[in-house]
Amino acid sequence: MSFKVEQVSSKLVGPMYNVEDDFAVIVYVYKPPNPSNMLLEQGLRKALVEYPEWAGRFSTNDNGDKRGILLNDKGMRFIEATADCTLDEVIPFKPATLSSFNPGETGTDELARVQLTRFTCGSLVVIFSGDHMVADGAGASLFAVAWSQACRGLEIHPCPLHDRNIFVPRDPPIVAYDHKNVEVAKRVLNPVAVDELPPYSADDVIHHRAHFTPEFIAKIKNKANSSVPDTANGGRRPYSTFESLVAHLWRTMARVRGLNDHQTTEMKISVNGRRRLKPCVPDEYFGNLILAAFPQSRTKDLVHDSLSHTAEVIHEAVAKVNSDYFKSFIDFASTDMQNEDLILDEECWKVPTLWPNFEVDSWLGFPFSAVDFGFGKPYIFMPTFGAWEGVAYLVPSFDNDGSIDVYLTLFQQHLKMFQEICFSAD
Repeated sequence: MSFKVEQVSSKLVGPMYNVEDDFAVIVYVYKPPNPSNMLLEQGLRKALVEYPEWAGRFSTNDNGDKRGILLNDKGMRFIEATADCTLDEVIPFKPATLSSFNPGETGTDELARVQLTRFTCGSLVVIFSGDHMVADGAGASLFAVAWSQACRGLEIHPCPLHDRNIFVPRDPPIVAYDHKNVEVAKRVLNPVAVDELPPYSADDVIHHRAHFTPEFIAKIKNKANSSVPDTANGGRRPYSTFESLVAHLWRTMARVRGLNDHQTTEMKISVNGRRRLKPCVPDEYFGNLILAAFPQSRTKDLVHDSLSHTAEVIHEAVAKVNSDYFKSFIDFASTDMQNEDLILDEECWKVPTLWPNFEVDSWLGFPFSAVDFGFGKPYIFMPTFGAWEGVAYLVPSFDNDGSIDVYLTLFQQHLKMFQEICFSAD
């Protein structure tokens, strides 16, 4: 259906001190009753006292060679909007609908923004978007919890950890890995040559939600763990839910795309360094502590070998992103990583796809159910992302029974086949 979202106001909101009591985009949807916009704004101001980075601006030192966040309290964008329809009339959300909830404001130096969109039925959509250089998904998720706590008049807990001294480079630095050709060159998985791209367009890319029940997940895990290699001490390490399900998704996408047997497909998996660094970094650390693993396989091996084999390829690639790897990257980032290296040239990307590659992010550990502004947990919690085919997010289902929702992008021409084979454990 056609509907209209109208911005009612747009302002910069800064922290409220001395009170008594690349953007990542997260969508929270609430059924009525809901708090007022004024209460949400006041809670946001309180939360920004503990998370002042979102209200700051990027800045460089006098030499212009080091970039940081200036905590100047300039504020984050706070947008109030209304929709001329009910929530049920636009569910499930289409890409254009999600875009209307999160209008880009180009040319600004703001590091984060929220938009509150209210529907005629009283439902509320809260969109938070923040610069990934300020914080990763885990940090942004904790900020959302803090905001909701402030709205309920609670003390913010846990308080964020802002100490960057835990990332002091070693002296002398030890760059033991080729980070320039991994983290820099693969910020976005490079597509194949233009003449090898599929005959589709941006208009063919759709968002799809696949729901995996606990019973089906158990079947996938059992299948993946039917053959597990022995560890160094002789024990057997079972593959996790994440490894098993992602292995299944990777194989499914290879079949759906009809990749050539001898074609190499690569996957990009976000890896949280908080518990991988030695000593471990507390979970409440606020910043970006994400690097990526890049498992790869020939299509023939991916499709015709066992699910256990694919899970092992994933496990080995993720395991390599360990404490030594993170420390090497810290040393690398403190040396000669130039800004011009971070500019992406998208001119040759005529079709918006990661084909033949696949990118996966896990939100399974995010405390979404704790984002309660005073009237209950979200009705829907989901990502919103650009129209790039081949991106998936794993999100805990609201059924609260251990099921998982996978939000992914694919070409509409592949949807029928995806639905036919994705829910088969054979």
